[in-house]
Amino acid sequence: MYYDGGYFMGGMHWLWWIFWLALIGVIVFYGWGRPDERRRGPGESPHEALKRRLANGDISAEEYEQRKALLDRDAGSKA
Repeated sequence: MYYDGGYFMGGMHWLWWIFWLALIGVIVFYGWGRPDERRRGPGESPHEALKRRLANGDISAEEYEQRKALLDRDAGSKA
């Protein structure tokens, strides 16, 4: 076999370690996701989440109106 003075495929060995560590990092990052996505669901706006909570009976109609007004007020101040 090929022997190069103690560096037998040493560079390739470290490249594999980097590859596997990067792959595990990507899986962990995308597997867990961001905390707000887990609560709301991916792609769901705050208004949609509020409507869903009203439909599920988690909040009352009065609470829905109060929170919707607050969201609308905050959205208006950002624009």
